[in-house]
Amino acid sequence: MKRLILVLIALPALLAIAGLIAFRVRNRNNGAIDVAGEHRRYLLYVPSTYDASKPAPLVISMHGAGGWPVQQMRVSRWNRLAEREGFIVVYPSGLDRGRPRVWRVNAGSGLSHDVRFIAALIDKIAASYNIDRKRIYANGLSNGGGMSFVLSCTLSDRIAAVGLVASAQTLPWSWCRDTRAVPMIAFHGTADPVIPYDGGVSWMSDRVFPSMPIWARKWAKRNGCGAEPVSSTIAADVSRREFTHCTDDASVVLYTIRNGGHTWPGGGPLPQWLVGRTSDSVDATREMWAFFRAHPLR
Repeated sequence: MKRLILVLIALPALLAIAGLIAFRVRNRNNGAIDVAGEHRRYLLYVPSTYDASKPAPLVISMHGAGGWPVQQMRVSRWNRLAEREGFIVVYPSGLDRGRPRVWRVNAGSGLSHDVRFIAALIDKIAASYNIDRKRIYANGLSNGGGMSFVLSCTLSDRIAAVGLVASAQTLPWSWCRDTRAVPMIAFHGTADPVIPYDGGVSWMSDRVFPSMPIWARKWAKRNGCGAEPVSSTIAADVSRREFTHCTDDASVVLYTIRNGGHTWPGGGPLPQWLVGRTSDSVDATREMWAFFRAHPLR
């Protein structure tokens, strides 16, 4: 009887340990690299359709604050498309030092370390696989989308185009010194509780986020696009705004999801009670890839 009682007492702890081990196994990264004195990790996906005799595009997809590579893989669902289209996907991890992983998108040494990490990661993958240097793309959710903006300003000679989901950057445009016009596609919900569509602060941050339509217009100005965008309706809850006639055809596209939350449209589920509704009216990953294909590095 005493043994049974001891087993029953220990059972919850054993289950918790087993659950933790299972979580770590399911969410394990498969690559690491040391850069700028930091040990960085990533998750690499090479499709079965990869042909070493043909240069393959590389898609870099970055998680949001507090996320991790496997989570970003499941939310964005890039692997399914990569398998069909034959491109390679890598999910880098923000710095992991026993605290929530974030991309350091504020000006400072941390930002430069993250940029060096992505540059070194591209080199490492290109050393093992036949990568098309004109078709390297970056995208991300929330804080990861902010890192995509940073890369457009620091690695514009290597990153052909970028995609942002539920993201806006608080760095001033004057910080962005790269002169190349970088094509950009963005998706943002009007009911995003983390990064407000119309700008301002939120419960997650005291930073003042810019209005998404105004921010997209400023990116279009950066790319030398025409002043007025072409607008269209994609679905009952999705509209599309595209700035055209840009320098080097570097167009800027903004998808607005009415009542959409801080989520990846058409992607894996996130807790609605925390981040809001996920729309399935548009597949952000599919649309992003079509945009990327149309914008190789010139």
